Amino acid sequence: MLLGGIRYLLPVIKAAHEKGYYVITADYLPDNIAHKYSDEYVNVSIIDKEAVLKVAQEKQIDGIMSFGVDPGVVSVAYVQEKMGLPSFGPYESVCILQNKDRFRTFLAEQGFNVPKAKGYEDAVDAMADKDTFDYPVIVKPTDSAGSKGVTRVDNPEQLEAAVLYAFNKSLAGHIIIEDFIEKIGCSSDTDSFSVDGKLKFVSFNAQYFDAKAANPYTPAAYTWPSTFTREQEAYLTSEIQRLITLLEMKTNIYNIETRIGKDGKPYIMELTPRGGGNRLCEMLHYATGVDMITAMTRYIVGDSVPKIEQKPYNGHWAEVILHADKSGVFDHLEISKDLPAEIVEEDLWVKKGERVNAFEGANDAIGTLVLRFEEKDEMEKLMRSIPLWLKVVVA
Repeated sequence: MLLGGIRYLLPVIKAAHEKGYYVITADYLPDNIAHKYSDEYVNVSIIDKEAVLKVAQEKQIDGIMSFGVDPGVVSVAYVQEKMGLPSFGPYESVCILQNKDRFRTFLAEQGFNVPKAKGYEDAVDAMADKDTFDYPVIVKPTDSAGSKGVTRVDNPEQLEAAVLYAFNKSLAGHIIIEDFIEKIGCSSDTDSFSVDGKLKFVSFNAQYFDAKAANPYTPAAYTWPSTFTREQEAYLTSEIQRLITLLEMKTNIYNIETRIGKDGKPYIMELTPRGGGNRLCEMLHYATGVDMITAMTRYIVGDSVPKIEQKPYNGHWAEVILHADKSGVFDHLEISKDLPAEIVEEDLWVKKGERVNAFEGANDAIGTLVLRFEEKDEMEKLMRSIPLWLKVVVA
């Protein structure tokens, strides 16, 4: 059973079908694309863990996952625990990882590098503290994904609008305000994998943003490898292992966000027990040959997990998240013919004449572009000048 119906579930469904598994997709939006490829669809709210449990019991499922779908992860852990299914970790640990406020508190208590943060359930209380923060701060819902509801605030006068925006995007009416960690180089947002609580594959990448987007904190491109040093990656790998050991996590994919602060400290910003959106697992399969999707699909139904091991990158890889600068009607995509790269895949999800939205969150993406470079310098130069060679034309 897969919670959600988004496009990023398609490779999971494909991997499951290749193994002969029967796939049920579940959410409250019957027109979502994944339901066209699954064997069965059930209409249920994926954030209602009791309702999901009831359906799972009725269908007598063998496994459940919420790949790329952040709101369903807690329900998945709940069903796994109640039904005795293969699980990726204790329910309570998953609840900590899925709540930004509780996660920050846990990191601080366990001695990890962590920004100062405070959670709120009421906008009045948040505004009462406006003069106590060291600006800039970042304001975001504790329970949303895809960068929805996230705002950087540079002074107290900007805080109220950001607070109201974050509450509007929160499922449970809870937000967090934390110090904005000014970074050195690029932050990283990519996937890793553990088997029986031991990290077997760890990746770091370079995350790029579109400063002119409706939400400049929504990732717009990724490259592998990262801009971190080997020492920084080694430190973060050790801290990620320490974290999943403390939380008694088992076999799973993790979407992990990290960065190096200008204070020189490496930070684990988020670690969520699910595959990331934006096709990150697929990109890593391209770049290294490591197939985390098949491994996780087999694990959750109790089958043996194919060997997962650390492998080097086969060249330098980039993924561009295609998006519109403004809302309107899509016309066409323009890509320069003089790129110093191989276009491995051009995956466009809209057709001419279809309505598109300005890039406010990951759900506003209209496709992806996969590139392979021989030289890292050429790749980094191109990623910092995307508007010069790539245009999404909207009328």
